[in-house]
Amino acid sequence: MVIESIKAEYNRYKSLTDLAIAQVKDEDLHKIIPGTENSIAILMNHLSGNLKSRFTNFLTEDGEKLWRNRDEEFEESNKNRDALLKDWNEAFGILLGELNKLTDADLSRKVKIRETELTVSDALTRSLSHLSYHVGQIVFIARQHVGANWKSLSIPKGKSQTYNLNPTKEKKPN
Repeated sequence: MVIESIKAEYNRYKSLTDLAIAQVKDEDLHKIIPGTENSIAILMNHLSGNLKSRFTNFLTEDGEKLWRNRDEEFEESNKNRDALLKDWNEAFGILLGELNKLTDADLSRKVKIRETELTVSDALTRSLSHLSYHVGQIVFIARQHVGANWKSLSIPKGKSQTYNLNPTKEKKPN
């Protein structure tokens, strides 16, 4: 049950990112807004690289793979939307594939990240926190680019009472 909850949270953060970037013009994916250091594209590259590295052979290999170039993830790549989404979806495919192999009994097993041993539970918590941090940045940047045309990803301002009559975002999909 814990693994299912964790999987649902990963999917929720993926959905938030997908909905946010769907509102952004292609040319804005690479723009850095004043006061920030990264574009949406850079953050997506970083998260894709991180998830691929951490979750490829999650239980059997160190989560920091030799083939990963983390520093390069923070350089502008000029990938188009399709390429960004291809990497993004591949990363989530790897992540969810590994999560689908786990049960709650695996939470106390050990994995390594940069030669540091962690429980599966700690590694998943760390990864989910990292993802949520950067997804928040992506949503913030996207909202800045879209401006007044932004479509809320949660309960729109001033609409809480209306939403509470039919709280659809809290309902689990069938």
